[in-house]
Amino acid sequence: MNRMTRDQMAARVARDIPEGAYVNLGIGLPTKVANYLPQEREIFLQSENGLLGMGPAPATGEEDWELINAGKQAVTLLTGGCFFHHADSFAMMRGGHLDICVLGAFQVAVNGDLANWHTGEQGAIPAVGGAMDLAIGAKKTFVMMDLLTKQGESKLVDACTYPLTGLACVSRVYTDLGVFDVGPQGAQVLEIVEGLTLDELRRLTGVKLEMAAQSQAA
Repeated sequence: MNRMTRDQMAARVARDIPEGAYVNLGIGLPTKVANYLPQEREIFLQSENGLLGMGPAPATGEEDWELINAGKQAVTLLTGGCFFHHADSFAMMRGGHLDICVLGAFQVAVNGDLANWHTGEQGAIPAVGGAMDLAIGAKKTFVMMDLLTKQGESKLVDACTYPLTGLACVSRVYTDLGVFDVGPQGAQVLEIVEGLTLDELRRLTGVKLEMAAQSQAA
């Protein structure tokens, strides 16, 4: 099978972000999405540490370490971008002013439940951050993640076994093996990578999967 690279996953997410959207990109893998947003499409990226109008990552050697995102990565600021207080940023997140947030996850349930802040393992460091505010405050929550753990266990599950971040908040999941819609209707497959069949995908995940009406090979 031809797994999607992380850059290909980021580019795939970028395709689904519409003109004029206000978007928060979560720490880690989702930050790559900023590098693939078309320049001709006006999209407003918000960072929870108090930025609006964030641009793509700077070129190597051109970093300004006073200009960082919530993950402490150097970023750029587009013309017209602005800075504001952390509290104002969270008011934006909690107040329903973001159209989309893109988060990573440990698990996503087929009904859209999200677990991404703690595995529950003894000694593991919890990472609450702003994920709970984003998952519930944004109008849509997308997730980017590898479909399987390093141990081969599916992160798309019937029901989350890790502590929950939010209930029924995720609408779409982008993985290295396919793209899924989740929610009250269960998990529907929008795209599968070349060389992988629906039956094989069902076997890998162990969950009930149906092809969406508008589906295709990635």
